[in-house]
Amino acid sequence: MSEGPGAEALKQLAQELTELLRLRTLPIGMRLFEDKAALDAIPGLRRPKPGAAFSTCQLVTQARVAGLTLGIVHDNLRPFSNCGGIIGLNAPGEDFLSGKRMTDVWFENQAAAAAHQQHMPRVPAGRYHALVVAPLRAARLDPPDIVLFYGTPGQMILFINGLQWKNYRRYDFSITGESACADSWGHALKTREVSLSIPCYAERRYGGVADDEMLMALPPQDLARAVEGLKGLAKAGLRYPIPPYGAFADPAEGMAKSYG
Repeated sequence: MSEGPGAEALKQLAQELTELLRLRTLPIGMRLFEDKAALDAIPGLRRPKPGAAFSTCQLVTQARVAGLTLGIVHDNLRPFSNCGGIIGLNAPGEDFLSGKRMTDVWFENQAAAAAHQQHMPRVPAGRYHALVVAPLRAARLDPPDIVLFYGTPGQMILFINGLQWKNYRRYDFSITGESACADSWGHALKTREVSLSIPCYAERRYGGVADDEMLMALPPQDLARAVEGLKGLAKAGLRYPIPPYGAFADPAEGMAKSYG
């Protein structure tokens, strides 16, 4: 279980984040469970009907757009997808690890496809047997392992500025390519590190991610740190949306407002 703000505090942080960055969809939480029976105690939880299966990006979209709280086990994921292997609900089969599955689709040759699989961040299989996604405003995961939200590049860079407001660090993010969920919730669940991704073809086609959206996944305590930083930036006049000053105007007057 992650350390950090609890469900009610995250509910407030999600509201503040939405207002500060004017997000279009809901910030959500994601949590892995070792015991499938634990899902029965989560209020308002919806489970797929028998025989129904989804991709993980579809579940994320249902939570962030429709506000649903959803719980899944391994059997709810499509067997031909790589979703379960990313979140640790199964171990990827040889068809995936060998690169055979993606050869002549995303890669010209099997060696490239196999290298893609070897470099993909994954939660190790064997420990977890269920996953729940829920909007932070519902306060049903106490706490989630990670929080996620979608935003434009402009919203994301200002959010990262908020993370750096009090305690600076440089952030480096990975790009897997296709299966970009490995860079977002896969990497964040595995490492408990801030993880920014460019959503892939499948997320856009099946998860309905918009063309201008990026995905941020991070531990709850980092969300609290970023919101504090965004408030500090706002006091300095650095807010979203970022008003364009004009490419043909002398920047001196505008910069003087911040730097004197």
